[in-house]
Amino acid sequence: MARTVPETRTAGLRVLLVEDEMMIAMAMEDMLAELGHRVGGPVARLAKAMEAARREAFDVAILDVNLNGQDVYPVAEALAGRGIPFVFTTGYTKSRLRPPYGDRPTLQKPFRMQDLRTALAAVNRRD
Repeated sequence: MARTVPETRTAGLRVLLVEDEMMIAMAMEDMLAELGHRVGGPVARLAKAMEAARREAFDVAILDVNLNGQDVYPVAEALAGRGIPFVFTTGYTKSRLRPPYGDRPTLQKPFRMQDLRTALAAVNRRD
């Protein structure tokens, strides 16, 4: 019996980028563009990120866990409620993520483009 492998989108995603460090955001925009994705943002404030998460159309989001001293978890909750997958980024270890988010794909800063590609593929599998 043949095993079915889920299809993964590897380019052309609409990505909400939530990141408060401008240099990191610019580097991530460049990486995402090189991977063939379209970037919404970067969004650096929690209120604007919440608005985007509730109203705008995205295929996936990349969320910095700490936005200017505020946790990004309300944005994650809004995205999860809409069925939009997301990846966290953090300078800390994944073990510091709050429940129920400890199992979510997480990129530890600094990361490479291949790490970003792998994380996006992990959240964009279609069964």
